[in-house]
Amino acid sequence: MHSHVEQVSNQQEFDSVTGILNEEDLEVTETALEKDIRVLKSAKERKLEPAWLNIIIISYVALGSLYGLYLLLTNSVKLKTFVFATILSYSSGLAITAGAHRLWTHRSYKAKWPVKIFLLILNTVAYQNSVYVWARDHRVHHKYSETDADPHNAMRGFFFSHVGWLLCKKHPDVKAKGKGIDMSDLKSDPLVMFQHRHYFILMPLLSFVIPTLIPMYLWGETFSNSWHVSALLRWFYSVNWVWCINSVCHLYGNKPYDKRLNPGENNQISWLTLGECFHNYHHVFPWDYKTAELGGSMSNLGALFIETCAKFGLTYDLKTVPQDIIKQRIMRTGDGSHPIWGWGDKDQRPEEIANAVILEKRH
Repeated sequence: MHSHVEQVSNQQEFDSVTGILNEEDLEVTETALEKDIRVLKSAKERKLEPAWLNIIIISYVALGSLYGLYLLLTNSVKLKTFVFATILSYSSGLAITAGAHRLWTHRSYKAKWPVKIFLLILNTVAYQNSVYVWARDHRVHHKYSETDADPHNAMRGFFFSHVGWLLCKKHPDVKAKGKGIDMSDLKSDPLVMFQHRHYFILMPLLSFVIPTLIPMYLWGETFSNSWHVSALLRWFYSVNWVWCINSVCHLYGNKPYDKRLNPGENNQISWLTLGECFHNYHHVFPWDYKTAELGGSMSNLGALFIETCAKFGLTYDLKTVPQDIIKQRIMRTGDGSHPIWGWGDKDQRPEEIANAVILEKRH
C-alpha cells in the first residue's frame, strides 16, 4: 500500500501492514510509469493434475443443482423454501465480499466482534474455505495476478479462471508464493483461527445440514426439495457469481483506471456480485473498502453494509482513496473510458454538446 494515498493516521497500524500491495507500484514516480507490467503476465504450459475429490463434489452439486432448478420450475417447491434459499445465498455472499474479502484480506476497514462473528458464521455457510485460507489465496492473487502464482490465473482462459482452477492441483508457484505471504494479522485473530481450526466440522453443519433441516421442520418441506434447493442449488448459485469475479471481471470490461491490468469494470453484474464487479478500480486500489469509486448503494451492497454498520459504531477506520489521487491515476494510466463528471467535462463529446436540448434557455 502507498502511505501517501492511504493516509493512515495511526503509525503503529501502518508499520504492521501485511504487505498486500497494489497490483503494481507504478504511481510512486513518473519514471516508474515506463515499466510495462503486461510482459509479466504468463501461463506456462503444464500438465494439469486432476483434484479428484473436488471434481466429484462439484460435479455432484452441479447435477443436484440442475435437479433443484427443475423442482423450482415445476412449482414443486414451496415459496418459503425458495425465499429462504435466496436470502441465505445473498447473505452468505455478503460475508465473502464484506468479510473475507474487504475486512480480512485487504484490511480496508475494522469491525467490532459482533460484526466479525456475524460474518464468520455466514462465511462458513458460504463454503468457500475458511477465512484464513480464502484470505491467503486472495492475497497471493493480488500480488501475483495473471501469473502462474495466481491461483485462478485468467491467462489460462475463462473456464480455468472460473472453476477449472478448483478441479486441478495448485501450480507449484501458487504454493511457493503463498508461503511468503504475511498472515500474522489473521493468525493473531482468535475468532478467525477458531473458524479455521474447526472449519470441517462447522461448514457441513452450517452450509448443508441446517439449511436442509430448517425448511423441513419449520414449514413442512420435503427432504428432497430442501436438499436440492436450500442446500445444493443455493450453494452452487452463490459460488458461481463469486467465480464470475475471477473469470468475467478478469477477462472483460473497460479499464478506466489502468489499461495495462486484466481486470475490467463490469457494471452490468453489480447486482449479482454485491458490488465486486468494479474490478479495474479494485486492483488499482485494493485497500479501498468500497472496492469501487462510488460508495454504498444497491449496486454496491457490500459497501452499503459496511457504511450502515459504521453508523452504529460497529465498523470503523473505513479506508478510501482521495478523489485527486483517483483522477491522477485515470489521466495517467486509464483507457479513456471513465465517465464524464457532467456538462463541460473535457472528455464530453462535441456532438453531445452540439445536439443537447437546453430548456428554458436564457440569452
